[in-house]
Order: sequence, then structure tokens, then C-alpha cells
Amino acid sequence: MSRQGSAQSHAACLCRLLPRDWLAAPRRSRLVGTESITGHREKEGDPIMRKKEEEKKEKEATLLQELCGADAEMYACLSVHLYETPLTGISQKDLDTLTAEAENSGAFRRALDKAIFEGAQNPGERERYIGAIQDLASKTMRAMERERETAEKEGLTDLAASLGRGIENHKVMSNRAEDILVVASKFYAEKAVTRDEDERREARQKHRTGAERDEGRIVETEKAAREARRQARRGMTRGERREAKKQDKRERLAAEERKKARGQEKQEAEKEDRRIGELEKEGREARKEERRGDASKSQTRTQ
Repeated sequence: MSRQGSAQSHAACLCRLLPRDWLAAPRRSRLVGTESITGHREKEGDPIMRKKEEEKKEKEATLLQELCGADAEMYACLSVHLYETPLTGISQKDLDTLTAEAENSGAFRRALDKAIFEGAQNPGERERYIGAIQDLASKTMRAMERERETAEKEGLTDLAASLGRGIENHKVMSNRAEDILVVASKFYAEKAVTRDEDERREARQKHRTGAERDEGRIVETEKAAREARRQARRGMTRGERREAKKQDKRERLAAEERKKARGQEKQEAEKEDRRIGELEKEGREARKEERRGDASKSQTRTQ
């Protein structure tokens, strides 16, 4: 096999073994809104992308960065194994099936992602998932070691270096499986809270939009009714028109009262929405402070 063919073959294997974020080329992390370890953008020449990147750097740290604090190796490991939307990002197959498939293919990444996610959701089975993560990480390291040895013999230094980084990250995963599940549990718990808040917020917005649409229909219906009464008065006698006008006035006053009541109801709904928003904001800030404290304590223990 030619040197070029060998490089292509090993690169294909590397894509199978390593999460994309650990490859030499710059990639985006699986965590939406975070950068890969290299910190590069795919469209560095795009001024809009550059502006967004600058604005992003000014914002507060991401959730995972808050949870990891100064623990760089934990962040490097988890930033490619956690998902912003785990229900769509993680395989729906059970862990045993994914593990069996990994044994046949040699690609353990999906099984690892699943083990971390399920372990985070099931604290009562923590020991089982710690063992599963350690086993999958060890098997991945052995496969990478074989590939790295081959790459080094063939002089594929970039490939060997990428595999080396992957091996180190899986060593962290194996040695600190329990810590990984602790951080992942907090990450996915916070994501569940914010997802529920977003769903309730969207439901309230949908209700407001529906109320505004109904208000528009009511206004148009009342306008059409007034015009119909005006047209009807043309064929009436003077006495009938006088009574019709009195009735029309009563109808207008009643419509104004109904409109006023709807306006008050809208104001109350907006006030309640603001109150809920403030409570949610306070909850987020309190949880953020708690995460920072936990990250600081964890870093102190690991030093």
C-alpha cells in the first residue's frame, strides 16, 4: 500500500475511534454554543461569524465550563460527550445493544455517550455505569494504541498525535468515571430545567398570540355588526331609527366594557409572565452560584 493510501486508511480509522473534536482539523464541539478544544471557527473569514464570536467571548461561561471550573481535563473530556439536546443527539438503542455493536465495529463512542447519559439519569445504579464507562474507555484506548503504533511506524506523525490526545482523554474518562457522572448529572439536570422553562414560556407565548388573534377577530366582527345595523336603519321609520340608535349605543358601550375587560386580562397575564420570568431568572442565578461553588470545591479536592 502506498504512503498516501496508508494515511487515508488510518485517517478513516481515526474518524471511527475519535470524537471529531479531537481530530487535528478544527471542528465544532457537540455542545451547541461551545467551541472545540482548538477554539477555531469553520468560517474564520466570515465577518458576521467573527462578530458573533467576539460577542460570545464577552458573555458568561457556558454551563459545562461553570461545572468544570478550572478542571481543564474534565472539560476537555466531557465537551465531546455531552449533548445540548440528548433526546435527539444520543442513540435510542439500549446500552447493551450499542456495546455489542461497538465490540464488532471497534467504534465505542456512541456506547460511551449512552453510558454517560444513562449513568447521569440513574444515580441508584452509579456503580454499574462507572464500570461500563471504564470498560468502554479501556477498549477504546487499546484500539487507539494499536493504531498509534502503526501510524508511528509509517511516519504519520499528525495522525499519531491525534490518537495520543484521544488516548489521554480516555484515560481521564477511565480514571475519573465517577467525577464524570457527577458533572454529567448536573449538566443534564440543568438542561431538563431550562427545557421545561422554555416549553412553558413557549406555551404562554402561544396563548398570548392566540388572544391577540382573537382580539383582532372580535374587533372586526363588532365593526361588521355596527355597519350592518347602520345599513338596516336606512329602511326604518323615524321612531324605529331612534330606538335602533339607542340600541346601537348600548351595544357600543357593552363592546367597550368587554374590550376593557380583555385589556385588563391581558395586563394581568403580562404581569404574571414577568413574575414567572423573574422567578426563573432568580433560580438560574442561584443554580449558577451553586455550580461555581461546587466547581471550586471539586478543584480543591483534586489538587
